[in-house]
Amino acid sequence: MHEDTERRLTNLEIKASETEDTIDRLNDVIVRQQAQIDLLLRELAQLRAEAPTDEAPAFRSLRDEAPPHY
Repeated sequence: MHEDTERRLTNLEIKASETEDTIDRLNDVIVRQQAQIDLLLRELAQLRAEAPTDEAPAFRSLRDEAPPHY
């Protein structure tokens, strides 16, 4: 019985260690993704600031354009 308990405890320790490693790797991914999101938000804000504001964005309908065979 002692050997069985020792084996089970060892297996649980291994699983806990693997789980901790997985959580650390996932955290690294989240940190990297957040940095990318922050960069994209800054770039978007810069593009919006550089966009001309004197005219409304032109909406074009594809129905207004003649097909290429005309």
